[in-house]
This record gives sequence, structure tokens and C-alpha cells, in this order.
Amino acid sequence: MKVILNKDIAKVGREDEVVAVSDGYARNYLFPRGLAVEAAGGALRQLEIKLAAEDRKAVNLLSSAQAAQVAIEGKTLEITAKAGSGDRLFGSITAADIATAIQTSLGVVVDKRKVNLHDPIKAVGTFTVPVKLHRDITVELTVSVNKA
Repeated sequence: MKVILNKDIAKVGREDEVVAVSDGYARNYLFPRGLAVEAAGGALRQLEIKLAAEDRKAVNLLSSAQAAQVAIEGKTLEITAKAGSGDRLFGSITAADIATAIQTSLGVVVDKRKVNLHDPIKAVGTFTVPVKLHRDITVELTVSVNKA
């Protein structure tokens, strides 16, 4: 019997995959637990619609990431902060600060979790920070920290 899996099942298949299983396994285990539905007309059409929507969403995310890449690439972000002697900052510049500065100065909304800053910036200077916009697109951003 062909079924559409609702969840990943070890040694059977992944979610939204059409697999062939024995009739007894489907009727006695998969269907009662809601792990699968029979691969019939309506269920197959719903699966096609769901997969098409996911493809459209992936294309939209990629195109928005490419637009953000064009806006960010090659730009230098200027951040001013209070600094003491030896060009050490009183506080630090974090990924959240960089994400906010990107939004205000470049007009691109970036989540702070996408800014790959390993350690906070604690000194005045110029730093290169990778920003991951999409799983395929990472942009190197130059951040210039100046004394206030």
C-alpha cells in the first residue's frame, strides 16, 4: 500500500514522502497513530500543493537574500562608541548592535542571529564580519568602530 508520511519514520521514510509499506503496517500502526495517510487522489493533490508552496517560499527567500546581498556587499558600516585609553571600548559591539546598524544605515532587515560575530568587538578599529543571509549566501561586511 502506498502512503504519504506525516512525520519522519526511521527505516521507512521522511515527512511528505510517498512510500510503499505493507497493508497491515499501514492499517495497524501508521494510520491509528496519525503517522501517515493513504496516498489517494485528494491526499496526493494536497501534497503537490504543499510542495509547490514550499518551493515558491524557498524561491522568495533566495531572491530577497540576493537583494540584501547587493545592498550590503562592499559597504562599510560605521559605528561610534565611547572608548577609553588604549582605544578600548567601555562596552562592546554585539551582533545585535551590528544588525540594528545595518537596518538603520543600509535599510536591510537582518536578524541578529545571522550576524556571525564570534566574540563582541571591544576595541576601536576596522573588522570584517560575515553575515549569513541564506544558506547559500554569506556576505562579508566591513565594520568600522570609531571613538565617540
